[in-house]
Amino acid sequence: MVQAVLAVDQGTTNSKAALVTADGTVLATGSHPVGISTPHPGWVEQDAENIWLSVLKATTTCLNAAAGGGGAAGGGVEVVGIALSTQRESVVGWDHSGNPVGPVLGWQDARTSSWCAQLPVAVDELVRRRTGLRVDAMFSAPKMRWLLDRSDAYVGTVDSWLIHRLTGCREHLTEAGNASRTLLYDLTALDWSAELLDAFGIPRAALPEVRRSDAGFGHTKDVPGLPDGIPIVAVLADSHAAMYGQGCTLAGMVKATYGTGSSVMTPITDFAPDGCTLAWLTDRPGYALEGNIVSSGAALAWTADLLGLPDVGALMHLAATVPAADGVVLVPAFAGLGAPHWDREARAALTGMSSSTTRAHIARAAVDAVAHQICDITDTIPGGLTTLRADGGATVSDLLMQTQADLLGRPVEAADVPEISALGVAELAWSTLDAHTTRSTSVSSRGSGSRTPWAARRTFRTFEPVAADRARRRDEWAAAVAAVRVRPA
Repeated sequence: MVQAVLAVDQGTTNSKAALVTADGTVLATGSHPVGISTPHPGWVEQDAENIWLSVLKATTTCLNAAAGGGGAAGGGVEVVGIALSTQRESVVGWDHSGNPVGPVLGWQDARTSSWCAQLPVAVDELVRRRTGLRVDAMFSAPKMRWLLDRSDAYVGTVDSWLIHRLTGCREHLTEAGNASRTLLYDLTALDWSAELLDAFGIPRAALPEVRRSDAGFGHTKDVPGLPDGIPIVAVLADSHAAMYGQGCTLAGMVKATYGTGSSVMTPITDFAPDGCTLAWLTDRPGYALEGNIVSSGAALAWTADLLGLPDVGALMHLAATVPAADGVVLVPAFAGLGAPHWDREARAALTGMSSSTTRAHIARAAVDAVAHQICDITDTIPGGLTTLRADGGATVSDLLMQTQADLLGRPVEAADVPEISALGVAELAWSTLDAHTTRSTSVSSRGSGSRTPWAARRTFRTFEPVAADRARRRDEWAAAVAAVRVRPA
């Protein structure tokens, strides 16, 4: 009987599942899409029950694939633990019976922007000192306040919702890295901050208990397709799981996730009061500097739709038919600009067009926009970067990865597997299971004990910078961004 961890990666647009053995081998995978609605400009919603059902469908597909259609046991696979990687900042509310109250407010949702702008400056200063973040509608606390204004509910990020359902609605728990994205979690005290709870009007009783990333989060109960009693071993936020899986542990190593939005992270040794996040909490905290981009993959999808193309793959093919965007610049500020600009009032623009502009130039500008936004963040990293390790669905595009290397002026290493977030949290889960089995008390800051990191055994697709016009292209981009900004730089 082969033992495996069932790793679930619940993202913005898809839920994925992978059965992963102790050496990092992926036995089987499954996925299912998750719907998103935008009922008003700047509003981004999902349905909590649909998120849960998408997880069930992804895990069922994965287990059936491992068993050749006959279920996990029939395929000779024993699921010894569950690992969760989840989208961050999005907020779910549910009542005492476990029923959702209202929509899931997605991390892209900007309905609370005006409310955030009206908060006293002292609140933003307190948030920075305690959490390393800044007040912005992307983070969870304003969304929690919005839901609580409409219902007496439990509130939590997506990890807490899935833990609640996986445990038969018995547990109200969250993982420390996810908690660090709420604006309510003190990164030095490693607990909910009473001052911040008061500032946002969030009752502590509505929030889940915070646990370290490898502390265990209960056991399965009444989950279709799974036996009761399987331990939920480890939980990480999806971007954090990607950094873990990419093996980015040294200064100068930067992880960029290319999803609906993008997360750019680099490890640091101590808490910093600006742009800091808690990547994971094992025997000690693992901090990272992070910048968040609101629209990257979403910008590619929008452009494909604008040009009447069937999907992003077709967009990439069209973009590759021209050597450059020929002066066309797309600034995809559809819900404002994230890091490092933090101007949620900015709006998208497509500039630099002429009578010779073609659909291919616009497609190429969309590809450039994703890479430029990554560069905007990496340009702010103290000491710069040595190598960027890329993951996420868009990394399958050689054009995008080469464009990124050209605009960075540094090599880009693209992950060789699409399930990097699932692999990252599965690796943490296996490290935890190994530690429990051997009764080891020696666990490194990555929680990996004596285990060789899986990233060290993998290969990467490497892209070296070759273009000579980086400075000009970066200047064109900077001018276009300045033109759409509302708040001063």
